Amino acid sequence: MSILNKYQNFYFVGIGGIGMSALARYFHANGKNVLGYDRTPTKLTAQLGFEGLDISFEDVIDEKIVALDKESTLVIYTPAIKKLGILDYFASESFEILKRAKVLGLITEHTDCIAVAGTHGKTTTSTLIAHLCKEANLPSSAFLGGISENFKSNFDYNGNQYSVVEADEYDRSFLNLSPDWAVVTSIDADHLDIYGDRLHIEEGFRQFAALVPVDNHLFVRKGIAIGREHRTYAVNEEANYYSDNLRMDHDKIYFDFHTPTQEVDDFVWEIPGIHNVENATVALAILSNLGVDFDTLKKGIASFKGIKRRYTKHFFDNGKIYIDDYAHHPTELNAVIGSVKTFYPNKKLLVVFQPHLFSRTRDFAEDFARSLEKADELLLLDIYPARELQENFPGITSAWLAEKINLENKEVCTLQQAFEKIKEKDFDIVLTVGAGNIDTLYDPIMEWLPSV
Repeated sequence: MSILNKYQNFYFVGIGGIGMSALARYFHANGKNVLGYDRTPTKLTAQLGFEGLDISFEDVIDEKIVALDKESTLVIYTPAIKKLGILDYFASESFEILKRAKVLGLITEHTDCIAVAGTHGKTTTSTLIAHLCKEANLPSSAFLGGISENFKSNFDYNGNQYSVVEADEYDRSFLNLSPDWAVVTSIDADHLDIYGDRLHIEEGFRQFAALVPVDNHLFVRKGIAIGREHRTYAVNEEANYYSDNLRMDHDKIYFDFHTPTQEVDDFVWEIPGIHNVENATVALAILSNLGVDFDTLKKGIASFKGIKRRYTKHFFDNGKIYIDDYAHHPTELNAVIGSVKTFYPNKKLLVVFQPHLFSRTRDFAEDFARSLEKADELLLLDIYPARELQENFPGITSAWLAEKINLENKEVCTLQQAFEKIKEKDFDIVLTVGAGNIDTLYDPIMEWLPSV
């Protein structure tokens, strides 16, 4: 039985998370009663409330919880929440309680699922695929790991035939999915706190790829060994699907797209970086295989605005440029800093970076150092701990990381100090980057920079 038919009420423990909120929006769009708890109010929870979802910020068993019938209610939780009275109540009353990844997997069982996996690139690729599905008016639902600038949301609903999902490798969550089509963008070492080493990460992605029932429905970036038959994609080199003839004109990228049987010239889009042309290439490969015509795909590529905090760029009349990005792995840092240096080689770059997780900082310290050395000046914020505790990682601090960075103009500070420090710096471009709560600097910087 479909999960939509089995339950009328859906309670989300941790409803403000990016993955949880997309699921909550899905059930709300399908006419279900959706409510939940989160620890702190945010812009996202405020938007959910505006959309009609009922959210509490207190860990109390209120009358709304007591009124829920366990036969018609599903409780969905995120493992990021370790201990909560509300969750204990639902367990003691024998409600069905499932992880977010399991619920998303149940949804994909009843749709033609397009799943995008990879240690980098999956948010942009899945969001672009969802955008192209909407442009083609395919009956689809999209569950995204970022806020689409086109949808102004991490969720889009246009029906239930297709589902577009970001396949998260953390905690091996993507193994819960039932993909009919899939993409693997990259399998760099990450989440070593879960996988232990690169070999186990690669094995996890091979297990994910094995879930796809048809070889020709699996698309893998050329050069990745995935352990089964698949189609390849690439940029500036031949593959089953590839793009080449890249050229810039007034901040827009033009490229030509090749399938096994034809060439389509002059796609235009505004998202910088060769890695993002790779993302566009595989999105075009999948949508063309779904039968969408290239005129529609050209319009969709041209109208794609990207994702919040994925190279979000602002220009000011005073000549200053502000870029905000979610990068939190050395490979991602190399991509975003490299793009800035390529497009603006003569401008002074101030990088404000917040490391994410003590374990990731420890595991990739040398790589982080080499990436951050490419800045002209660096503000290194304290490590954002997320689910981890400093006491379990003695000596792993931003000051420890800073010692490894061969850069004269560098400084370590707290998030609370960062904005005042930024105002003291001499720069042409300021780049704020990280996956924690560094996004709280965005509004103050946007308000201040025009007046500099």
